[in-house]
Amino acid sequence: MLIEALTALHDSALASGLRHGRWVYPIANTGHIVGIALLFGSIVPLDLRLAGAWPGIPRDALARVLVPVAITGLILAILTGFLLFSVQPVKYAGTALFQVKMALVLCGAVNALLLRRRANWAASWSAARLRVAGILSSAFWLATLVSGRMLGYI
Repeated sequence: MLIEALTALHDSALASGLRHGRWVYPIANTGHIVGIALLFGSIVPLDLRLAGAWPGIPRDALARVLVPVAITGLILAILTGFLLFSVQPVKYAGTALFQVKMALVLCGAVNALLLRRRANWAASWSAARLRVAGILSSAFWLATLVSGRMLGYI
């Protein structure tokens, strides 16, 4: 059933347009890079703050600015990533590296959701838990970035 769905995606007009259009795939790829830049570029400073950097800067103020940017980047990366995936979905889905990348994205997103599941999230966690959450977040997203980059070489 999964193979049939992936094959249908591969055979779709969307995927065909991405494969055969002169500019469509490069634009989608650029959008993916912009999404990753927004996500990673906003998550790392927040993670560093959670890990103890810049103690004079309130976590809530930093999060208020950076979290919407990170969410925008994640949404853009997911949407454009789906477009890139659609070009060769059977190949990508069957690759262990792609599966690892998807698991890492899930881990990064779950870590963020667990961290912010309460309205007063920063005050409800100990400094040690915030530090661990920040370090894990950066590790998950960096590993996602590396594994995604490596996909281009297989």
